[in-house]
Amino acid sequence: MNAEPGRMVGLVRTADVVAAALAAQGVRHAFGMPGGEVVEILDALGRVGIAFTLARHETAAAAMAAGSWLATGRPPLLLTTIGPGLANAIDGIADASQERVPLIVLSGVVDRALRGRFTHQVVDHAAMLRPFVKASFEIDAAAPGATVARAIGLATAGLCGPVHLDLAPGVAAAAAGDTAVPGPVLVKRPVPSPRDPAIEALAARLANSRRPLILAGFTAARCPRSTGIVRLAERLGAPVVTTYKAKGVIREDHPLALGGAGLSPAADHILQGAVRQSDLVLTFGYDPIEMRAGWLDVPGLQDQVVDITPVPIDHGMYFPSLRIEAECGATAFALAEALDSHEGWPPSVVASIRTALAERFASPPGFGPHAIIDALQAHVGPEDLVTVDSGAHRILLSQKWVARRPLSLVQSAGFCTMATALPTAIGAKIAVPGRRVVAVLGDGGLEMGLGELATLRDSGLQVTVVVFQDQSLALIELKQAAARLPRAGVTLGETDFARIAEAFGGHGVNVETLPDLEREFVAAASRPVFSLIACRFSSHEYDGAF
Repeated sequence: MNAEPGRMVGLVRTADVVAAALAAQGVRHAFGMPGGEVVEILDALGRVGIAFTLARHETAAAAMAAGSWLATGRPPLLLTTIGPGLANAIDGIADASQERVPLIVLSGVVDRALRGRFTHQVVDHAAMLRPFVKASFEIDAAAPGATVARAIGLATAGLCGPVHLDLAPGVAAAAAGDTAVPGPVLVKRPVPSPRDPAIEALAARLANSRRPLILAGFTAARCPRSTGIVRLAERLGAPVVTTYKAKGVIREDHPLALGGAGLSPAADHILQGAVRQSDLVLTFGYDPIEMRAGWLDVPGLQDQVVDITPVPIDHGMYFPSLRIEAECGATAFALAEALDSHEGWPPSVVASIRTALAERFASPPGFGPHAIIDALQAHVGPEDLVTVDSGAHRILLSQKWVARRPLSLVQSAGFCTMATALPTAIGAKIAVPGRRVVAVLGDGGLEMGLGELATLRDSGLQVTVVVFQDQSLALIELKQAAARLPRAGVTLGETDFARIAEAFGGHGVNVETLPDLEREFVAAASRPVFSLIACRFSSHEYDGAF
């Protein structure tokens, strides 16, 4: 069936035009849990070559869709049925909203003619999703393609975010009144020039600074010319701090890289000290939603900040003295070209900050979370993708992990929802099957989304799943201890994840030593099925870790 921009010929269903419009706008993968109200659109998606992956829960399906977008940049599709199906997806949609994912949410809805009298599973979908989506539209047979094009345009414009589409089964099956299939809009953004007055003025301001510092966020990690930030940092002699989601904007073995910030109080104490030493902070694509309250009112992030961002971001964490609304990487290149030589920070000072961070997160002897992270780092290549779930293990991994390229370590840092690492890994692996993908999660997160091991099996995906099994919601346990409260509501039983993995058709193993972990991680790369490695240790190994 035709999925190119134009007009479909002959008598076609509204569902066919919707599917063709989605494909013409770049959608290639859909994830979800179907119901009777979406069978027409599910059929139509297959006819235009949009591959559908059956998840075991709608929120996991939303995370899979996000993973496919991070891997390819193509708009992702979440397909749900009415009422309870869409309600199940709310956590995933909210995560997409705060993670800035252009998620297209397509849900079935009771036919309009029935809604006045019928009440079974009738919910105001638009009202339910209002806090989490840019807009909600109901597709009508009169102009289905135009509605889809508008939704995707809105989802991908400016600060990306979810858009919701309702499609009633009667409308999906009915003949389309308009069979037009709009193509995507070609967007051209002028590249800043070193001779632009705004660039020249900022370059002059930088020339007068002695200790400029760069703070980069997720938008910078996604920009097509992010290497410009590295070039500017080198020209300025400026250290670079990133959010967790932006790790890898500068290779973290680079002498100017200070790593990620935003969750570890120990790391933030060191990094905020660097901010206080600076006399000008340049932010690139920085979104404070990725930080925590500890970054409110930081001296140095008040009257000496210049924001460089393609779109303004609503927050009150600080107020910049200047905002340049332009593409991050190209602006950094232009600034670097506009600058004369600049001494910047004494290399010894930046080196001492890097040393302080390395020493603070150095691995103690024995098998535990530090050793597991070190082993993973040694066996993960620069082109591989690692996803990580929320929890104590994520904070430690994000600080110790040396990212060598942008978007190689993926996590929920805006919403910080649990149980996303496994489905995000699934979505990324489906979208780019030739790339090695490793999902890192805690035992609590795995138990919350255990059914997605079946999705791994049914999709035939060779994903390595590494479980930090400490039989505790360790991060909450640490917070209880810090507040001098008794341990309560955080204990997890001892699940045999290896046997569960085998039951789901994968390879499972429990490990308690570093040699066993290293051997299993190497073997996982050549297995035809998914591998689950459950690493067992005491939750007390996190005491004082971050």
